[in-house]
This record gives sequence, C-alpha cells and structure tokens, in this order.
Amino acid sequence: MTSSAAIPTIAITCGDPAGIGPEVVLQAWAATPAHGRARLRVVADAALLREVLATRPGLPAVRVEAVAAADRRCSRPEVVLVIEPGSPVEPIPPGVASAAGGRAAARAVETAFAATRAGAADALVTGPLHKEALHAAGYDVPGHTELLARACGLPDAAASMMLWLPGADGASGLGVVHATLHEPLRSAVGRLTSAAIEQAGIRLAGLLAQLVGRRPRIAVAALNPHGGEGGLFGHEEAEIVAPAVAALAAAGVDVTGPLPADTLFLRASRGGFDGVVALYHDQGHIPVKLLGMHRAVNITLGLPIVRTGVAHGTAFDIVGRGAAEPASMLAAIDAALTLVEARGLSASAPGS
Repeated sequence: MTSSAAIPTIAITCGDPAGIGPEVVLQAWAATPAHGRARLRVVADAALLREVLATRPGLPAVRVEAVAAADRRCSRPEVVLVIEPGSPVEPIPPGVASAAGGRAAARAVETAFAATRAGAADALVTGPLHKEALHAAGYDVPGHTELLARACGLPDAAASMMLWLPGADGASGLGVVHATLHEPLRSAVGRLTSAAIEQAGIRLAGLLAQLVGRRPRIAVAALNPHGGEGGLFGHEEAEIVAPAVAALAAAGVDVTGPLPADTLFLRASRGGFDGVVALYHDQGHIPVKLLGMHRAVNITLGLPIVRTGVAHGTAFDIVGRGAAEPASMLAAIDAALTLVEARGLSASAPGS
C-alpha cells in the first residue's frame, strides 16, 4: 500500500465558471478512483462551488472545504478540497461569456500553474476555457496551450496540443498531435514546415510511450486530398511532409506517412496506429471528437509540467440543466496521474 506521503498531488481547475466546468469537476471528484492514488485539489473560489452545488441539478452530495496550499491531507470523494486563488470574485452570470468569467478562469489556471512549477503539485488538470471571455478579460491567448507555454517563458510554437482518446475494451488508445493549431486555415497551411511536423512527431512519440508503455506506432497525415495524387493535387506531401517523415524515422520513431487523412483515421481507430500527426486543427479534432468526444483528453506537449484537460468546451447552452457529462474530466485526471507515475514525479514525496 502506498503511503500518503508518497502519493502525487494533482491540481484541478474548473475553467470558465459560467460554463459546465464546475459541474463536471464536482461530478468527477465524487466518481474518480484517483483518490486512492493521488491527492486531489480543486483550484477555485469555494463560495462559487457551493453556489453551483446549491443551484444546479444533478450534482453529487459533496461538501466543499477551503484548504491552504500547504495542507497535505489525502482527498476523498465526499469532501471537495479547494485552494482559492485569493483574488476577489466578481459576479459571474452563468451561461454567457463575460470578462468576469474569463478573469476567474485565467486566475485559477495561473494559481494552479504556480503551484505546479513550485513543486506543490505534480500535475495540472483543466476545465474548459472560453476564448471570447478570455479576450474580454485582457488575455490575448487562444487557450491553455499558449497560455501555459507563455507562463513557462516559451514561445507558442514550443508547445503542442495532443488529443488523447483512451482505449476501450483493452485497446491502448489513440493520440493525435497538431503541427499547427489555433489560426486561420490559410495561414496554417502557409506556414507549415517540415521542422514543425518533425517536432510534433517527436513530442507525440515521447508522450505516447509513457501512456502506452512501449514504442508507439506513429502516422503522419497528408495535407492534400488523396495524399496529393503524385503532385496532381499539390506538392506539399513531397516537399514538406515526406522530408519530415524521413527525419522522424532517422530519429528512431516508428513512423509511416504521409497518408491520406480520409482513410488514415479509420485505420488508426481500428488499432493500426497509436498516434497521428495532424497538420491543422480540424484535421485532427473532427475525427477524434467523432470517435469519442466525451471521453477525449487534451494534453499539452513540450512543457516542463504535466497538463491535461477536457476536450470539450464550456457548453453555455446546457449550464444548469443536469446534462453535463464528466467522462472527459475523469479521463483527464486518469491521464495526468498515469503521466506523473510514468515520469516518477511526486511533489508529495518525503522531504519535498
């Protein structure tokens, strides 16, 4: 049996409080088996969580308790242990984007990030942000990937988004990383480079090895229909994608490509590959969300910390209706703990 002093600590944020983030966090807290393997903490305003419990249906019978960041007690399903960001909470109207919601969400992420960087937590698990609310609050970032990269003192390109779809019925799962991310499609295609594809593949192979416990099989998607048809539909495959695939193979990655995306994801969903390098946002997001949106996990690669999060949005339209689904948050907590254990990390180890 693992001693309580040796188990890792995981900081969880709710995302935008106006969305379903608080609901999925509270549901996941009561349902996750991770309490036996990790010390969980929610970073949020305790009064706000109590209000959510009192006013939104379908939530578990849990109690919210504010604790100090230095509190090392073990977590348990019936008591939600909350570390408060410390800044005053403004009124946040539920179900709509607002500067107050964006500010509260960003401050919670900043507090959880600071705890993780300081060694008080071993991983960060995040609820959904709303880009319009973030911008209204003065945060010029598209989402967690860029926000956390900048907090680490890194350029946006240093971090990659991976969507992780945990396997079902004993399967190992599927990871999809993006060579370009939050930008117009025209600019994403225009600035696609072999180096960006290679770096995404290296990051993907490294993280998947921790999740699946072996050397992963990676595929790289083509950009054009039918893989360019030998140049009839474009030359990017020969000029940009194929050199990146060759470089990945030379670096020791088990890689195949470029492969036409319309059949690649079918092969991957049937276990043909453990991971796919997608070349732009929708090329990777659409198939993963079709295959299992409610259980997919967003993982940031390239950071010096472990960060996972839900793969869905704030869902303002279903706030307070009892329809929020916690499966993605549950999977995000599990993935974070798996990565922490694979890396041998523990801010809670004796002497820390």
